[in-house]
Amino acid sequence: MLPISSCLASSARTSSSSLPYYRLFNATSVSHRYASSSLSATRPTNSISAFCASRRLFTSTPRSRQILSDETAKVKISSTSSSSHPHPSVIPSEIIEPKAPVPTKTQSLLDKLPGWAKPARPYLDLMRVDKPIGTLLLFWPCAWSITIASTVNQLPITTPLWYLSLFATGAWIMRGAGCTINDMWDAKMDAKVERTRTRPIAAGDITHFQALTFLGAQLSAGLAVLTQLNWYSIVLGASSLSLVILYPFMKRITYYPQVIFGLTFNWGAFLGWSAVAGVTDWAITAPMYVGGVAWGIAYDLIYAHQDKKDDVLAGVKSMALRFPDNSRTVIATLSTTFVSLLALTGHLAGLGPLYYMISVGGAAAHLAWQAITVNFDDRLDCWKKFCSNGYLGGLIWLGTAANYVHQVLMI
Repeated sequence: MLPISSCLASSARTSSSSLPYYRLFNATSVSHRYASSSLSATRPTNSISAFCASRRLFTSTPRSRQILSDETAKVKISSTSSSSHPHPSVIPSEIIEPKAPVPTKTQSLLDKLPGWAKPARPYLDLMRVDKPIGTLLLFWPCAWSITIASTVNQLPITTPLWYLSLFATGAWIMRGAGCTINDMWDAKMDAKVERTRTRPIAAGDITHFQALTFLGAQLSAGLAVLTQLNWYSIVLGASSLSLVILYPFMKRITYYPQVIFGLTFNWGAFLGWSAVAGVTDWAITAPMYVGGVAWGIAYDLIYAHQDKKDDVLAGVKSMALRFPDNSRTVIATLSTTFVSLLALTGHLAGLGPLYYMISVGGAAAHLAWQAITVNFDDRLDCWKKFCSNGYLGGLIWLGTAANYVHQVLMI
């Protein structure tokens, strides 16, 4: 006959409901002794017999009843001393005590799809259609560059309007393609992280082959947009694909994947200018790009703090784990760099006071608020602060647009 401690340890391996007050990162490392002590606090003692009988681990012999009686007595005694403290075999970092119930998932745009569109749901999920923040963050550096280039070259309003619409379409398509590549790389990791385990590939809603086929369609659509540009811009745009593919892999080998993210998401600072002017003015676009990279690293560092506990389990590296106690200082430094390089870009391009007041001043105020108030231990606050950068990008563009109207259209 198996003792009651073995029965309870078996339950810990097979039932997720056996641990309502403690969630273990590595349940297989927990000893039978810990199972017999701490689990007794979560399961009423008077149900132990029925619980074990359902698994046919006990018979009706006198010897088995004696074992049950002895083991039940041990559980009662151990529960008084172990219910408030885990067994020494489990280190404190392996235990999370929930402070509040897990919030229910809010209804997204994709939940309102009509019945005939339901088969497309996993692919729209893969593209993050219901989360446009990524598209905005990819688009804004393009928009800044297009508008400033139009100002410097005194171009009619039809030029920036055409290229802004073209790049908005391209940003939506390529951001979706980047998400597909990321999810194909990270399917196994995503399944281990609470926030990402429902993503289509990780959840098994679509296969890797289906995702690869869909990626081919996305890249073809992106190429169709890219071919609307001049050859200089086509080559320049295509060269950024290496960064798109490299980024998901960097999370496995370095604590600085946010650097690759920043390099990738701000490539539009070069591309937008070359699309409008034929070639890139490196003297102006280089500081704009470096500043944008600093900005991208800063907001992606905030984003990374959402998953820092799960990332340890999944083996994912990030700057949130590299700078657990100094992230605020890092973000403040990066934000200062960004604002300084925005000012330098305006000086080199000969922009007027509207740009400095709206774009530079607005960015300085927003980033100061963000760095001071962000709560790195609150997932919801990290997400809100991250998303606020979509508004910041729009505010910076508004300054460039106001300056364009003042220096070009009102002359």
